[in-house]
Amino acid sequence: MLESGPGRDLIFKVTGEDTGGAFDYFIVEVAPRGGPVLHVHHKQEETIQVLKGRFKVRIGDEVFLLEEGGFAYLPSNIPHAFLNLTDDPAELIVVFCPGGGHKFFEELGPLSRNDSPDMEAIAQLCAKYDITNVGPALEP
Repeated sequence: MLESGPGRDLIFKVTGEDTGGAFDYFIVEVAPRGGPVLHVHHKQEETIQVLKGRFKVRIGDEVFLLEEGGFAYLPSNIPHAFLNLTDDPAELIVVFCPGGGHKFFEELGPLSRNDSPDMEAIAQLCAKYDITNVGPALEP
């Protein structure tokens, strides 16, 4: 299990190292009312499926509500974010194509799991993995 960001724990079932770089498949536990900032993956396609909870999802200019079992495709080069709308931890299945995302999360955890995250270091890490943060986290 990887700890990544406040309130986000990840369990990688397979990584790009296991799949010859093809994809990562992992489960993310998302803190109550938690989720990432609006961001863009420049080289990775992403899918999410709700295992537990309810999520608000933004893809480009569109906003969706996903219940348990709900699915969303988050294309590369399109800004996206999600937010756990519940007061309990929620879970998503996430797939990244191509794989290798676990390396980003391994490096992100130590930068973001303290009282005063180094935002410049996080921005540099995102750039290293072709990710750009473009806005704030979603509001309920």
